[in-house]
Amino acid sequence: MSEVNGTWNIEVNTPMGKQSAEVNVEADGDSFSGSIAITQGSSPITDGQVDGNKLTWSVKITQPMPMTLEFAVEVNGDDMTGFVKLGMFGSSAVKGSRA
Repeated sequence: MSEVNGTWNIEVNTPMGKQSAEVNVEADGDSFSGSIAITQGSSPITDGQVDGNKLTWSVKITQPMPMTLEFAVEVNGDDMTGFVKLGMFGSSAVKGSRA
């Protein structure tokens, strides 16, 4: 089992303030599937890639406006840190911990 697998509680600092989300990761070799649940609902993860303890993935959201979020994080034990590209709004820090 990959050390990245499981449920993660993350926080993203967005232009609309701090947003919390729950990310479910199910790694299979160098890729993974899962979902992300935010206040506005749950969305499937697309393009999930695993490189050691680094994860990248995309999520399409429709609220508060349609955009694709592109995540790049690193897992160290029970901690997750990294960044997310927020479409035309630049990048924001991501931090989280294993649920």
